Amino acid sequence: MVHTRRLKAEFVKGESLENYQRLKETVKGLGLATVCEEARCPNIGECWGGKEGTATATIMLMGDTCTRACRFCAVKTSNAPPPLDPNEPEKVASAIHRWGLDYVVLTSVDRDDLEDGGARHMAECISRLKDTADPPLVECLTPDFGGNLSHVEIVARSGLDVFAHNMETVEALQSKVRDRRANYTQSMAVLEHVKKCVPEMVTKTSLMLGCGEKDEEILQTLRDLRSIDVDVVTFGQYLRPSKKHMKVASYVTPDQFQHWEDEANKLGFLYVASGPLVRSSYKAGEFYLTNVLKERKKEAQKRVATASASS
Repeated sequence: MVHTRRLKAEFVKGESLENYQRLKETVKGLGLATVCEEARCPNIGECWGGKEGTATATIMLMGDTCTRACRFCAVKTSNAPPPLDPNEPEKVASAIHRWGLDYVVLTSVDRDDLEDGGARHMAECISRLKDTADPPLVECLTPDFGGNLSHVEIVARSGLDVFAHNMETVEALQSKVRDRRANYTQSMAVLEHVKKCVPEMVTKTSLMLGCGEKDEEILQTLRDLRSIDVDVVTFGQYLRPSKKHMKVASYVTPDQFQHWEDEANKLGFLYVASGPLVRSSYKAGEFYLTNVLKERKKEAQKRVATASASS
């Protein structure tokens, strides 16, 4: 069995500590929230401690309070969270441009209290990030917007490069793990609709292991994801944030994580990350996707140039 103490990230020091503090001060100074802090991510030292241009923080849009109460999540909840900050799109753009990143990860809390679930606000944040001479690549981890696909489409068409939405767990455990307003079919529909709206979009999802899932259930989930052309999947170990949250059913071994990486690769996923500390916005995957997206952009430019020359 893998002991939880062995899963802790290394302590940051030296240049990494300086970068960590620089990023933390920027986030605090602009009044932004990060899922790294709110969800107590074990990789915060590695990601925030990266050198300038490679340090990564996942900015959490629409505040630090969620209207959902998933049993695995450390983010605080309320049925009536504070109103949206109308200046957040500008604050986010300012922070990201200051860090000089070429790959940005955004996520958000669920905002079931808002008519559009916050879709227009998220789209504005993304468009502000893209409104520069040398825009970063943008990945956005979204809520399910209550299953309203027109709201999903607003975000999908906002200019982002990677649309992520997490399944979290297998179908049989959805009601045990997630808030009652979330479910397997609804999340699959979100990911499927994105591909219909923007066929070239990279779609991504994440699964927690150690919640009590069975092997055949994991495999079926992977098959369902590939049937709707999801490109990227990540696997990580569920770690209990506190005694108030659901218990860990099992600690998954490195061999088991490797097994699921192999199985996902056999099914044809574009990229797979699998390991105890892997999270949906894990920076190793960002480096790979950066190269993939840049190559796709070059190919698209070549096609446009060839079409122009022949016309």
